[in-house]
Amino acid sequence: MKVSIVIPTYNEQEYLPNLLESIQRQDYKDVEVIIADANSTDNTKKIAEEYNCIIVDGGLPGVGRNKGAEKATGEVLLFLDADSVLTDNYLKCAIDEFTQHNLGIAITQIVPLEKGFINELSHEFANYFTKQISKRKPHGAGCYGILTYKSLHEKVGGFDEKIDFGEDTDYIERIAQISRFKVLDTPRLLISTRRLEEEGLKTLALKYTKSTAKQLAGNKVTLDDINYTFGHEKEKLKRNPRILYSLCGEGLGHAIRSAIVIEYLIQNNYDVIVFASDRAYQYLCTKFNNIHEINGFNTVYENNSVKNKKTFTYNMRDVPSDLQRNMSKMYKLAREFKPDVVVSDFEFYANLLSHILNIPLISLDNMHVITDARYKVSSKYMKDRIFAEAVVHAFIQKAKKTLIYSYFYPPLKDVKDTQYIKPLVREEIKKLKPTQKDYILVYQTSDSNEKLIELLKKNSDIEFRIYGFHEDKREDNLLFRAFTEEILYKDLKDARCVIANGGFSFITEALELKKPVLSIPVNKQFEQILNAIYIDRLGYGEHHDMITQNILDNFLKNVDTYHENIKENYKTVPNSEILEVIKDTIDNVI
Repeated sequence: MKVSIVIPTYNEQEYLPNLLESIQRQDYKDVEVIIADANSTDNTKKIAEEYNCIIVDGGLPGVGRNKGAEKATGEVLLFLDADSVLTDNYLKCAIDEFTQHNLGIAITQIVPLEKGFINELSHEFANYFTKQISKRKPHGAGCYGILTYKSLHEKVGGFDEKIDFGEDTDYIERIAQISRFKVLDTPRLLISTRRLEEEGLKTLALKYTKSTAKQLAGNKVTLDDINYTFGHEKEKLKRNPRILYSLCGEGLGHAIRSAIVIEYLIQNNYDVIVFASDRAYQYLCTKFNNIHEINGFNTVYENNSVKNKKTFTYNMRDVPSDLQRNMSKMYKLAREFKPDVVVSDFEFYANLLSHILNIPLISLDNMHVITDARYKVSSKYMKDRIFAEAVVHAFIQKAKKTLIYSYFYPPLKDVKDTQYIKPLVREEIKKLKPTQKDYILVYQTSDSNEKLIELLKKNSDIEFRIYGFHEDKREDNLLFRAFTEEILYKDLKDARCVIANGGFSFITEALELKKPVLSIPVNKQFEQILNAIYIDRLGYGEHHDMITQNILDNFLKNVDTYHENIKENYKTVPNSEILEVIKDTIDNVI
């Protein structure tokens, strides 16, 4: 049974290739694809030609579908939107169910292309809603995968071209009067959430609820009734500034400070779309709606050391697929969202995207002190420094402005477009009133430092509360804690001092609460090494490449001195002052 797939298009170059690729991947091969194009001004027609599609003149969806159906030679017609994608084996499953149930007209349930709790929940609700409504009355539900026979299409005279909205429901109702209708159970269509992203879940839901209610009552609905436009061509003349914000997903430091920035921007009427990977994505999803997952780079640690070769090999293995997947998703959403500026907290793909789309880039991280400041370190770290500088240069190029979070301030190479800002610290920590009890807090960004644990066990007269090993247990004087913010805050508030790697965020939180730091940075991780060097230089604690009993004893002997140094010299400011600088920078770039 030959299937003619009819796709109305207007400027669909960003979406059409994915749909046509998904059609080519189908096991069901007796297919022709007809593109009914409404005078696209982009590369839509060229793409259709490259995929050997039949091209006819189109118009508004009803017109385009009818013209495509006229050209069709298949027994079955499948009407698709250009921003949909067929799931694996979609055609076979759809035709099998269609014929087994002796149907004359059917539509398909949907799955969002973009992951996320809100997207998935809203689409599952849409499926449920469509199936429930269909029990009372056949309904189009936005025309997702309408399947029918060409003979029935011709019998009812096709789509009513005089209807500018709801022509799909009208079409389904008329065919359902002379045949059987069903919402298919098995096949699913992947669909773009561009309407959802642009208009918001609440607005879009209200529009479709209003239209459905009118249609169920037997009334016709027009575009003007629900303020709907095809092609998304009506850009609001007055709109909020739009920011594409992307961040590194390794660890939680980038995510925690980014959450503060994102919340502030939203409160100040900026529209923000966010891309993140790994733990950052998981963290931000619990706080905001418009978060999109991408794949990121990860560091390989062994025995408290960065393994550069293994890190390179591990990440290069996935780069080709990650590059295609990430850039495809980010590019499509960015073209729809139309950001005024890209903000990157050390995230590689946003940097690429800003240059591809010619959107100004702001770098907002703590990493650029490595490349953008003048400082001296021991020659034994030179190899690590060179490697780190290469990574930073590779991740971010030609930022319009660079803001560097830092608690130390070596001279900048470029004071015109680069400036330091104070670290952002969670308000929950700023509100704490620190005390000094007898235990020591140990915070590790890697769980590979077994030698440290062995040393701490030998100091049985001291209690150590340890984070970073992802478990809750006690071993004599060692109390291991799995990460929870509330308990970590309390332990940090009352600790005498801290033993940590060189992670920026934790060090700044410790300094906020006036806690001396014994920093043992991860070997070969130059960013941590530099953070630790300045802890030592500023008199806020000590930096060592490894920990020994003598080092621990000496640190504890000088803890009170370090504590006084922090109290006297480490100046904190309200987050609002830092956020105002970020906001002003964004406004100036826009």
